[in-house]
Order: sequence, then C-alpha cells, then structure tokens
Amino acid sequence: MSKKKSRKVRTKLKKGHQGRRRRGDFTREFEKHGFRDIDPVRQERLSGKGDLTRHRTVIGEAGSDEHDAIKVQLKINEQDCIRGRVYSVHGLDCVVAGSDGQQYRCAIRGLLKNLSTDQRNVVVAGDIVMIRPEASTDAGDRNEALIVRVEPRYGCISRTSKGQQHVLVSNVDQLLIVASVSQPELKPNLIDRFLMTAEKVGCRPVICLNKMDLVEPAEIQPLAGTYGQLGYPTVFTSTTTGLGIEQLRAIVKDKQNVVVGQSGVGKSSLLNSLDPGLQLRTNAVSSDNQKGKHTTTAAQLIEMELGGYIVDTPGIRQFQLWDIVAEEVAGFFRDLRPFINSCRYPNCTHVHESPCGVKQAVADGLLDLRRYESYCQIRTEL
Repeated sequence: MSKKKSRKVRTKLKKGHQGRRRRGDFTREFEKHGFRDIDPVRQERLSGKGDLTRHRTVIGEAGSDEHDAIKVQLKINEQDCIRGRVYSVHGLDCVVAGSDGQQYRCAIRGLLKNLSTDQRNVVVAGDIVMIRPEASTDAGDRNEALIVRVEPRYGCISRTSKGQQHVLVSNVDQLLIVASVSQPELKPNLIDRFLMTAEKVGCRPVICLNKMDLVEPAEIQPLAGTYGQLGYPTVFTSTTTGLGIEQLRAIVKDKQNVVVGQSGVGKSSLLNSLDPGLQLRTNAVSSDNQKGKHTTTAAQLIEMELGGYIVDTPGIRQFQLWDIVAEEVAGFFRDLRPFINSCRYPNCTHVHESPCGVKQAVADGLLDLRRYESYCQIRTEL
C-alpha cells in the first residue's frame, strides 16, 4: 500500500466489543447497603473519546464505505507479513496457504473482528490475506500466524442471512451450479437465483445437471434447452456412468471455481470424479425425505491437479439474494430484457400492468412460462 494513499480513517466498532465502563448498580447497592461513608463522585466527564466510544481511528485506505471492515484496508508493515489465500474457516481458526509454500493455522486480528460491518464473517474461503507468522516454540508445532489484513475482493458469492451478508466464497471467476435431476428433485428456481448472483458479481455461470443415470435425457431436454438458448453452458453428468466428466474437467481446468447447489445433489462426488485424489466425504440422500444430509459442513478451497482451484461449499436449501431490490430482478433475467422496452409504463413490474411487453411475450410463446413464473416469485419475495 502506498504511503500517499494512506490516511486516517474513522471507523465504527461493533456494539458490545468492550465491557461497560460506567457503573449502573447504584440503586441496587443503596437498597442493599444504604449510604456509605465514602466521598461521592462530584464530577464526571463524558466524552466521545473515552472508553465508551465505539469508534476508532485507523491508518489505512478507505473504499466506498469507510465503516466497512473489508473495504478499509488497514496499514501494516508488509515486510513482516506474508501474502496467502484462505483455504477454509472453522470457527475462530483459518487455514491459510502462504506464498512461501507453507500452510498456516491462523487467528484473526482483533481489530478486524471488532470493526462494524454488515458481513456475517470477516474472513471467508478464497480470501487473499496478509498474515504475520508467529514465533514457534517447538519445531514440531504447526505453523501459526495472525491474519492482519484482508485484501480487496472480487467475485463474491453471497446470500442474505438474518439481515447480514453471508459470503460463501470470494475471488472466483466461475460459478458451477450443480442440480440433481432426481433424488433430490430438481429446483429450477434455485438455479435462477444462482444465475442472478452470477450476473450481478460478474462470474461465468455453468449449469451442471447431475445424476442423469436416474432419468431419461428427453425429460430434461426442454429445461436444458431453455438455459442453452440464453447462453448458459449446460452439462449433463453422472458419477455412476462417467457421463460428462471429461467435459466438466475441461471447463474447470485452470479456472477459479466454486461449486454450489442444494444438499445431496452430488457436489463432492463430482469433485472426486474430477480429481480422484481428493477423497472428499460423501453420503447418500435420506430415504425418508429425499434430502441431502449436509456432509460438507464448511466451504473448502481445493487445488486441482489439472490446474486452478475449486471451492466445495455446504449444501443450500434456500438462497436469499443479497443486495438486489425488486426493481433490479428483470435486468438479471436475460430472456426478459429484450421485451422490457415494449412495456407501456417505464416502471412496469411485468406482473399486473397492461399492456406489458413481457406478459405479451409469454402469451405469444416467445418467453418460457416457467422462467416468467420464477421471475414473479423472486420479485414478490423481494
């Protein structure tokens, strides 16, 4: 970071990051003990610069939001640090691959954890971070370090979780959407949500229809054809028969990929087929409800022998979109965009207005009915 760009930035800390300093038990103490023979406090100064403040001045480079812990790039002594990439996050511990070829078990700098942010996690798999190695007392100990700064992100796959941004993975350029055609049943609306996220963050989406050995290909062809006409690469795969594995291997080669999809669709099994040396844990779909069993519990970055890396993520049954308002939904549907200009009203929602270019396209068979219904459902939720 250049010294010229570094400046003092006033950042906000999380509420409750420190204990309450002012006493609030005077009434209870009086009722219990009465007056004491001690001199009362005659004067007390209240200032925003004391221990009660939830702001702190740091030296760094501010982005568009100075109060965001990720966008405020803290100034550090880079000579004492190593650049690395986060492989996985487990609670308060992170596994980071350093640029020196070593793996480090890392804690997160206290200031990073306490800075106020709308994100659920400060550090996620795929992050580029600066770490400061700690001196080891035993040569046999595992390398330990402290994450002191998170570098600017791109290609973040996020969802909304309890009003916060839940970043699943960062710094990826290809989104592999895995959906099973059976066991569990196919959810096209979930695919549409992932496609919207890919459009928003600028990732290249690839749709992978897995478990093709369980159905007749003709049953899935209309859905695959709809996505193919929109320009989304669509691959049919089966880990049982080996269908599409070589094609998928060529797609993910030398790319920075992330695999997403609901539980039980076979994400880990696909990765084992792409790279047999991974030996990721897999599990069968529940026979009671035909749903996955969350075998993968945390996002994990994996380097591929064929080049590049891929992130295996836990199964997602619901994917609430992040930072997208209802008025933006139509713009993320490639098939709706050509008909928007035919609407009578400039703020047309394409749901109840008439005349509407989008609704007319559905009536004329120019727009897939299922995709239009998916649009209406997503817009109504937002």
